[in-house]
Amino acid sequence: MKYYIIAGEASGDLHGSNLMKALYTEDPMANIRFWGGDLMQSVGGTLVKHYRELAFMGFAEVILNLKTILNNIKICKADIIEFQPDVIIFIDYPGFNMRIAKWAKERGIKTHYYIAPQIWAWKENRIKAVKRDFDKLFVILPFEKDFFEIKHHFPVDFVGHPLIDAIHNRTPIEAEKFRNEHDLDERPIVALLPGSRQQEISKMLSVMLSIVDDFNEYQFVIAGAPSQEFTFYKPFLTHSNVKFISNRTYDLLSVAAAALVTSGTATLETALFKVPEVVCYKGSWASYQIAKRIITLKYISLVNLIMDEEVVTELIQEQFNSKNLKTELTKLLDTNRKEILQNKYAELEAKLGGIGASVKTAKLIIKDLE
Repeated sequence: MKYYIIAGEASGDLHGSNLMKALYTEDPMANIRFWGGDLMQSVGGTLVKHYRELAFMGFAEVILNLKTILNNIKICKADIIEFQPDVIIFIDYPGFNMRIAKWAKERGIKTHYYIAPQIWAWKENRIKAVKRDFDKLFVILPFEKDFFEIKHHFPVDFVGHPLIDAIHNRTPIEAEKFRNEHDLDERPIVALLPGSRQQEISKMLSVMLSIVDDFNEYQFVIAGAPSQEFTFYKPFLTHSNVKFISNRTYDLLSVAAAALVTSGTATLETALFKVPEVVCYKGSWASYQIAKRIITLKYISLVNLIMDEEVVTELIQEQFNSKNLKTELTKLLDTNRKEILQNKYAELEAKLGGIGASVKTAKLIIKDLE
């Protein structure tokens, strides 16, 4: 069968790659064409556009790049028409994907959404479009099933969280080997995960790095995003106890004592590696002013949302400053705080279900097509 997959971000590339592996296993004759990244490309299929050409952060940035976004939508529609897929599989990235889904459903193309849009966070009125434009919805957070089925009477499949698969399937690395490969000394490591887009990386790193000289007994390691070149990060590497490692985030988290993490999927990844973390976020003034008026959630991190309590500290906008960050990192490095977090992280993982999200989803997709 012919599968067309659209993933517009780094996290979508990761989950898309694992889904593709499962599709090829369940359907050896699968013909896959996709929008994604290096991880999906390494599995096989045909890459149409890389997500680094699609990622625009925040309301203001989207408006400034509207011409590019509309052109990408035009390119995508034309490519789908030429490919004639049996199904389009949308992975997160709702602003773009929901436009394509509406168009595709009107033309009788099967539409499956893997990692459903987070309309429980904002734009809940999108439920009308979801019901209208998608044949199947696969959700990965435990509370989403009740949200869609009980509140909005729309049946969905809870498949578990694909991050558990991604972490479970990785090849572990010994801490000593990792340190030797990257010229790291024996001091404990604090991982810095500033995001994947240049706009957010610049904002986040400037604050994260402002405190490193107060923690000389630790070494800080920036996790470089696969979508960014080293030349972009180089100006930030001005401290003697700061290192840079690209595209090795999981290996880094596996040896880290603590982490400062930009809000997003990385907050959950860090928790699943059982690493104490501070969640950080700072957007443009305009984007933040808009967001705080329409998003009514108590928390911004997936860890806290799933647990429905403040397990990890969140520093947002004005709160994300050097003074607060220094205070919270000091707390994280305390042994008692680490022990409390380990117990909470174990509860979190149990709520997310076991391994197998990618395989479950692939089987459900194929069953629906058959």
